[in-house]
Order: sequence, then structure tokens, then C-alpha cells
Amino acid sequence: MSDITVVLVHGAFAESSSWNGVLTLLQDAGIDAIATPNALRSVTTDAENVRRLVDSLPGDVLLVGHSYGGAVITEAGAGNGKVKGLVYVAAFAPDHGENALDLTGQFPGSTLGERVRPYPLGDGTNDLVVDRALFPDQFAADVPLEVAKLSALTQRPIRDYALGEGLPTETPAWKTLPSWFVYGTGDKNIPEAGLAFMAERAGSRGTRVIDGASHSVMVSNPGAVAELIKTALAELA
Repeated sequence: MSDITVVLVHGAFAESSSWNGVLTLLQDAGIDAIATPNALRSVTTDAENVRRLVDSLPGDVLLVGHSYGGAVITEAGAGNGKVKGLVYVAAFAPDHGENALDLTGQFPGSTLGERVRPYPLGDGTNDLVVDRALFPDQFAADVPLEVAKLSALTQRPIRDYALGEGLPTETPAWKTLPSWFVYGTGDKNIPEAGLAFMAERAGSRGTRVIDGASHSVMVSNPGAVAELIKTALAELA
């Protein structure tokens, strides 16, 4: 379908297997795709890891980011000639100097802050996890409960520094590359109004809003996410 490789980047409190449903559909359509692990340490270092992966792949790349992964692809795609487009899946699309915490708090509605638990790292920063008992409702309310409970146990913690780090690049990738957005109206992590604001600001070429979908929209609605990725690839071909 396309000579472009799709690189999927998970966000905070998730891990690469959250893309399994999307990956299966992309593979079935003959699309080359890979889900890369995201260390969730800082926007700078996480983006460097994605850049190294992009450089190792043949041909061009479409970057797809979920949640905090959106900030990572925004940084990783900046000035990278191999990256041809960006897909934001319930994701942050920050401008220079903006961080995930500020963008979340800019609009009312997020209940994430009161449901996160810190674990000191000994260097003045903390790892953060979503309270495992509260994870299904907070993060994945439209995902089958047994699946959501497993996701609560396999979530990767994010260093608080990463959420508070302003986007380093002066020209975020969405200012120079085409972008597409998909998110749900039931997102309890990033307010729907904030997601709509970022999509409009980025000049989204196509925005899919899924009624009732949670922050784990790629798990609950892999078909919709895969279709948007296919649309992006077709427009980039």
C-alpha cells in the first residue's frame, strides 16, 4: 500500500503492546509497521531514541504517537527528512516550550492528577504510575475490564520530569509536516477541548472524534486508528 514505514510510539502509563490491535490491522493491509518502546524519561532523550530507530529504517516514516508519545514524535520529527507525517492518537502536540502538564491543565476535565502515585527516584524526581485499582476507569473505561486490569499491571511509569519538560525544538514537527488526529470524547486524561485545540492549531488534515472513547482509544477502537493511519499513508503516497 505504501513504501512508508509506520512507527508507533506509546505514551505514559502504557507500553508497546497497547498497539497490538492496530499493528494487526496494518499488517493485514500489507503495511510495514513497528511499535517502539518508549523509556518515558524525558522528551529530549525519548525523542533521540525514536530518531535513532527512524535512521535505522529503510525509506520514509510516518510517526504515530499516543498521549505523551505525541510530544516525543513532535520533537523526533522536527527537521528529520525521513519523517513525512504525524498521527496523534489522543496525544499531545506541543509548541516550543509547552509541556504535557500545562497543556492538560489549560482546559478543565482531567482527573488524572488525583489518581497518579509518585515513587521517588532518589535524584529529586519521581516515577509516576496511575493507581492500579483506578486505572481501568481513568485510562481505559471503554476497554473490557479484564484487559484494562492487565494494562494497569503492565503500565510503564513515566518520570515526572518528562511531563514537565518544555518541548525543546523551536519549530515543532507539526508546523512543517502534515498531521492527523484521533481521540475520544470520554478521555479522562487529556480534556477533549485540549485535544481539539491542538488538532486545530496543527492544521490537522483529518480529525476523527470517537464518541465515548477513552484515553486508550487505540485499544478500544483499533479499527478507527488504523483507518486514519491508512488515510495518512494514502495522502502521503
